[in-house]
Amino acid sequence: MGGYRTGATAWPGPPQQPPVPRGHPFTGTRIALLAGSLLVNVGSFSIYPYLAVLLRERMGADMAQIGVVLGVGTLVQFASAPATAALAERLGLQRSLVCALVMYSLGGTAFLVGEDNPALTVAGLFLISGGGSLYSPSYRSYLVHGASPELRPRLVSAGNAAGNLGIALGPVVGALLIQFPDLMFAVVTAVYTSLAVAHLFLRREQRTEDAPPIEPFRRMLSGLAVLPFAVTAVSYYVHMQFFQYLSSYAQGRVSTVFFGATMMGYSLGLVLLQPLVAQRVERMAYPAAMAIGFGCLAVGMVSFTGGNELAIAVGVAAISAGSAVLLLKNDLEALARSRRSATVVFGQQRLAVGVGSSLSGVVGGNLYGLFEGGGRLPGFWLVVAAQCVLLPPLVLGVHRLRRRAPNPADSS
Repeated sequence: MGGYRTGATAWPGPPQQPPVPRGHPFTGTRIALLAGSLLVNVGSFSIYPYLAVLLRERMGADMAQIGVVLGVGTLVQFASAPATAALAERLGLQRSLVCALVMYSLGGTAFLVGEDNPALTVAGLFLISGGGSLYSPSYRSYLVHGASPELRPRLVSAGNAAGNLGIALGPVVGALLIQFPDLMFAVVTAVYTSLAVAHLFLRREQRTEDAPPIEPFRRMLSGLAVLPFAVTAVSYYVHMQFFQYLSSYAQGRVSTVFFGATMMGYSLGLVLLQPLVAQRVERMAYPAAMAIGFGCLAVGMVSFTGGNELAIAVGVAAISAGSAVLLLKNDLEALARSRRSATVVFGQQRLAVGVGSSLSGVVGGNLYGLFEGGGRLPGFWLVVAAQCVLLPPLVLGVHRLRRRAPNPADSS
């Protein structure tokens, strides 16, 4: 690697690392990826908020049955992530992105033509869920492919920002088109199909010399960065209680327009703040980032107990700030601590998101119902805030004990 020799003359060898992708994070390819992620989320989140209503109308089922269908769809999207990430590692990231977008397109088509066929509507849900499971780790891994560790915080935060902007804009687009479902599904399907065609022109990534070897499918969870996985699960466990139950809590307390604007502000706050703090978050010690992130989440939950517009706005702003630090640091720590490829790491992290979100639904839903039945609903947010304070030190303590064990299975 030090050079090559022609006759007796030594010549300097080629650069050790490609200068363009490592020195300039926002190449044309990466900008195209970011735009694609934005559009994918605009399409998906123009449909997701209205899925329960859509399924109820087409299936003629009660909400308990609809909840089962939506729950299985969520399980497909998150629990399968390690498997789809391992698959993407074998297929290649560019091919996986195209396959994922084809699944998105087929799902949109099923929604479009399934007005009189509930089975097609359910198939559309599962196709889009499966597409999301394959798309997410492939997209995020392609975004950081070939980048030096110093550039990864900017790229990961930019990827998150593009996704969050799509999440903020999607429900607005859906609200404008929901009166014309056929038009909405036609537009979404056209977006997915156009992106699938555009991704055919992406350059196939080259496997770098220092990339970790591809392991068998049965080891798709090997090399797991245990602490980031656990902290990510806890992060989403408390975070999703805000996301899932604040809308019910806000009914009768603030106007629907105010609540919608506030939630859009949450996503836009992540879009603006996370790229600004990315480098500082990367240099920050993990316990410090956890203290800031969970501390802001606790402040936000306590603020909700006020129950008025100011209290809810302050709470959402605090949670947006805390999430910008905590969720980014979780991913950066997972990348730094794992022995696996970025593709597999992002798949494992997505599984952690699913674990935390599922726990939030089960535990948080029962807890919310308990406080609501007792007429003490503000107390629910105090309990969630207490968990934001108590759970992170518990996770860190268990991790330290595990590392001191005689034969630790993982040093992360």
